[in-house]
Amino acid sequence: MGKLNHRIEPENPGITLGPIEEKDREEILDILTSPAVALTYMVPQFSAREDAIPLFFRLAELSRDENRFVRGIFLGSKCVGFLNDVEIENSTIELGYAVHPSFWGMGCATAGLKLAIDALFDRGFRQVVCGAFEENTASLRCMEKVGMTLLEKTDEIEYRGKIHRCIYRHIAR
Repeated sequence: MGKLNHRIEPENPGITLGPIEEKDREEILDILTSPAVALTYMVPQFSAREDAIPLFFRLAELSRDENRFVRGIFLGSKCVGFLNDVEIENSTIELGYAVHPSFWGMGCATAGLKLAIDALFDRGFRQVVCGAFEENTASLRCMEKVGMTLLEKTDEIEYRGKIHRCIYRHIAR
């Protein structure tokens, strides 16, 4: 994949992936504490914005770890989202991703996910998996747009007092 601090650029020149830095704190905190994001991206329930600061620092730290895959999604120089590894097993990696609601419907998640898949294949992964709650049709569509196909695997996940059916898609090299 090249240097960890190198930004990866897709066909869409406005979107890049890169490490999460201190300058991205407010944007990442906005995402982590967004009630809209929390409906479909599993984040802790923070009682105050300040409670999310340790998670921001953990994401920033992991974005510089060669053994992990955590990246900010940038539109120009603005951090609009992030991707993170959920599970790594042999040559398979499961990713999660979240984008600030102000940038929903603009293709940021799709472009970011496409870049991540390409980078992960370059790193030697053979399969990338993503999951989404069944009601998160936008995320499922994003996965479909980058060429991911349905897996037969599903999970029932309890999140914030509700049982969600999680649907998985994957792409293999």
